[in-house]
Parts: sequence; C-alpha cells; structure tokens
Amino acid sequence: MTRTVSARIGEITERIVRRSHDGRARYLERLDRQIEKGPRRNKMGCANLAHGFAACGVADKGSLAGDGALNLGIITAYNDMLSAHQPFERFPDVIRAAAREVGAVAEVAGGVPAMCDGVTQGAVGMELSLFSRDVIAMAAGVGLSHDMYDAAVFLGVCDKIVPGLIVAAASFGHLPAVFVPAGPMTTGIGNEEKSKVRQLYAEGKVGRAELLASESAAYHGPGTCTFYGTANSNQMLMEIMGLHLPGSTFVTPNTPLRDALTRAATRRALAITRQGNAFTPVGHILDEKAFVNGVVGLMATGGSTNHTMHLISMARAAGISLTWDDFSDLSDVVPLVARVYPNGLADVNQFHAAGGMGFVIGTLLDEGMLNEDVKTVWGSGLSGYRVEPRLAGDGSLHWIDMPTRSADEKILRPASSPFQPDGGLKVLNGNLGRSVIKTSAVKPERRVIEAPAVVFHSQEALQTAFKAGELERDFIAVIRFQGPKANGMPELHKLTPPLSVLQDRGYKVALVTDGRMSGASGKVPAAIHLTPEAKDGGPIAKLRDGDIVRLDAVAGTLQALVPEAEWTAREAETADLSDNEWGTGRELFASFRRTVGSAEEGASIIA
Repeated sequence: MTRTVSARIGEITERIVRRSHDGRARYLERLDRQIEKGPRRNKMGCANLAHGFAACGVADKGSLAGDGALNLGIITAYNDMLSAHQPFERFPDVIRAAAREVGAVAEVAGGVPAMCDGVTQGAVGMELSLFSRDVIAMAAGVGLSHDMYDAAVFLGVCDKIVPGLIVAAASFGHLPAVFVPAGPMTTGIGNEEKSKVRQLYAEGKVGRAELLASESAAYHGPGTCTFYGTANSNQMLMEIMGLHLPGSTFVTPNTPLRDALTRAATRRALAITRQGNAFTPVGHILDEKAFVNGVVGLMATGGSTNHTMHLISMARAAGISLTWDDFSDLSDVVPLVARVYPNGLADVNQFHAAGGMGFVIGTLLDEGMLNEDVKTVWGSGLSGYRVEPRLAGDGSLHWIDMPTRSADEKILRPASSPFQPDGGLKVLNGNLGRSVIKTSAVKPERRVIEAPAVVFHSQEALQTAFKAGELERDFIAVIRFQGPKANGMPELHKLTPPLSVLQDRGYKVALVTDGRMSGASGKVPAAIHLTPEAKDGGPIAKLRDGDIVRLDAVAGTLQALVPEAEWTAREAETADLSDNEWGTGRELFASFRRTVGSAEEGASIIA
C-alpha cells in the first residue's frame, strides 16, 4: 500500500523547492503567458497557414483549415544506423493514423540528430557526443518554433537524445507532451559473456574476428542495447517521471503491443490538450517532485552516472536547481532494488519480465521513497503506474494491476528487503575537487583504494602502457584533460577492459578522471566527472606520477596525499589540445568548448 513520502525524501524535496523558488516562479510565469496566447495557427495569415499545411493530404488540409482540429507535432530522432532509433521509421505513420481516428492531424515537426556512442566509442566522433545533447534541444526547438501545434510527441531513446528532448520540451512547457519509446532489442548473448571476450581481446588471447562475432551476437537487431546504461536509464526516467504511458518503457519494437502503445500515446497526447478536460502542460509535470522521483529511480535501479549531469541540465530548463549533493543524499536513503548488468547478470528484458517499472514504482511507493502526488501524462498521481499493459484477444489495449511480488528476486527485490540499503552513488570531496562514483557494481573491499598515481592525458596512452606490461602493480590511473572544455568530455569506456584485467589479476586499481564513463561503467572504482577540470586549472592538473592518491567511496573523499605546502605551491600542468580542435566536425564545436559549463552544472552551453 502506498505510503506518504518518507521524512528524508520530503526534506530533500522541500530544500530543492526552496532553492529553486525564484527560478521556478519565473519559468511558470513564462509558461502561463504562452498558454494564454495559445497556438498561433488559428491567428496566422493565410499565406503562413498555407505554408504550414501545403504538403498535407486533402483531409488533413481541410482539418487544419478549420478552427476545430487538433494538430500534434512529432519530434523524431529516427535514423536507420542507430539500432535504438531505427524502429521510429514507421512511428509517424502509426501516429498519423491514430490521430485521424479521433479527428486530429499529426505532422513531423522536425528531426533531431541521434549519435550512437557505441559506434563512436574510443574514436574522435565521441568528442561531439555530449555536446549533441544541446544541439538536440535546439533542433527540437526549431521544429516546434512554427507554433502550429496543440501538443507534441517526442520519439527518442538513447544517451544524449532524451535529455536534449526534455530540455526542449521544458522550453515549450506550455504544450502537453508525451514521450514515446521504441523499446529494447531482444536478448542476445549474455553481457557477462560479452565482457569476458572483451577482456580476452585486451589480453591478446583472442583476435578481432572472435571479438566482432561476440559483439554482433550482443548487438544484433533493432532496439536499445539491453544492458542498463544511459539509454535504458533514460527510459526508466521517462516512466518514473510520468512522461511515458504506464508499462510502455521496455516493450520490444515491432510487436503488436508496441504499436498499440504508440497509438494509445497519440490519443493521450491529444486528450491532454487545452481543448480537452485534462489539460496537462509538460512544464507542470516537470516539477521538483518529478525530478526527485527521477533521481530516486536512478538510485534504486543502479542507473547511469551520466545522469548526474543530464538531470541537472534537464531540471535547469524547467527552472529547478538540482545539485550533486541532492543525488548523494538521496542515494544514502534509497535502497537498491534491481540487479541489471553491469550491476548484475540480467538484461533489461529479464528486468521487465521480473516486474519491470510497474514493480519498481510500486515497491518504492510502498516504502515512501517516491512523491506520489505528482502530475503525469496518465493523470494525477504516480500510483497510476502500478500497472502493466496487455492486449486482449480482439487486439484492444488495457492495463492490469502489477503483481505485488517480484517474479525473480535475483533481479528485482522489494524495497523492504533490497540488495543493499543505499543507491550506490557518492559524491567525493577533497583537495582534488569534487567528483562522483558509482559503487553499486563495485565490491565493498574495493571501495577504498590508496595507491600511487600514474598520469595519462588520453585513454589511448593508458592502453599502450597496459599492452607494454607497464601497469602490473597497484596504482590509480589518472586520465586528465578529458573535461567538456578540453575536448567535449568523451566517454572513456575503453579503459574498462584493461583496468578490469589488472583488477582480476589481484592488483588494487582505480580511476580518477575529469572525463566521463559510460552508463555501463562497472566493477572498477572510478571517480569521474572531476571538477574543476584540468583545462580550467583544476587540482587534477597538479598530480604527478607517484603521488599517493586515496579514493575512499565509504567516507566520500578523494585526496592527493601530498604535503599541503608542496601541493599549494605546485604548478598545474598544461596540455597541447590542438589535435582535439578539428576533424570529424570538431571545429564546428569550438564555441561549445569555450562556453560550456562544468560537469557539476550539467556540462551545458544552455544557461
């Protein structure tokens, strides 16, 4: 049974409300002014409106020429290279047909770029990845700027795409908006097996052919990658924050249920417009309680550390000030209820079969871990998400109550009996600055590492040292000049296999970086997103080979154990970053590197 939110969750929510008061008030004032204006379509000059529906079919053109028909804008991240977004190719036709069934029109308002970090991992294109989030927000804003729409649906899944779309949705917060997922690909080989082959390849024990066969068996079809990285953390967030239809997040693509949910999302987006009885602007959904619920969900499921930046940026777009300390304090009290790779062996399809989001939301509500009294696209109150969708024999869609027990307690456990009592994310403070660490996949005996630093200025340099046998010892790898101002803050996921190999050989190893790791960062302790970054003269730039560094994820500290007088007097190192300034489009983002905020502020160019 749903409990009133716990005292500690309530306290943290209330302090965010107080801190955000002025910014949120300004945001809501602007939102209300836009609502009063309404869509410009009915006030347009005839030439403007004719441009707006020139390519529509006769029936849609007739509907838009009158005053009564609703127009639904579709923002899509479709491309057919990216497996997670390829299923969106056919969604606009499904959405248009569903809109026409209720006398409305749907148009693709615009497309946004969608990068695949899996393709760019370890390549120079990854230096554009984080910046693509803000480009996506701006591109979606351009699409909606025609002011032709009564509501919007957003089609996006992966790492930077959904956060960018949320920033855009918040900017157009006067419009109702429903986020429509595509779902995960079907299960391939196990994630543990895939990781073993990667480690064998790193050790030179298997060749490229074996590695490619393994990777192709893991990533093999349309849909999201099935591990619990940033993409699937995005999808969890959209449901627990009330922007998906209940139970729709992890339904696989190109299935009758997936299509039925897409049609239902279309109808719901049209039902919550100003002309209906359930008007729900998305800016009212995206409030302080919704963002707290998002962070709680992230901690309870062991989600991606990338969201320690993305959620901050998303919240700021809605006038809300969210901080790393909020993440850390929520993590202290939110239990870990899910074990999904890399925090366990299961993939998201197994997570969904065990009870998925309906179970997670239900058990967290039962323990007072979530704010129930929120607005959602489904209606008021998060309790409406304790259900799962089903198709009847005639193909009609309905929802049934979720079982109160997990179908597999190796994957999902009740919040009253969790895998661990906290969410496994800590903020680390010390003379090296502030960083975050995800400990949910790190064994307790590896959460405190004190060892000499070995300093690198790229992940390639570490890999070279590993292959040369120069790292067979206890050490803390320091990878610096990887922050947003330096080179766009690429993911450093290629560090995981060599460091994992060394850890498995019995060495005490850890990572400290002003860069970021993938949502799949796992068993090696990693202090990431360190701020200030080296390019800004942050203390990480003072470190030298052999300095003793202590990473203590229990106490929440990160210290260079260098005498204070010496540390104060030491000059920060610099680096030649000219190679990061051109090629593969990087020259187009010079202004981004100059103006981007810190990781702790969301690493955004959008104020």
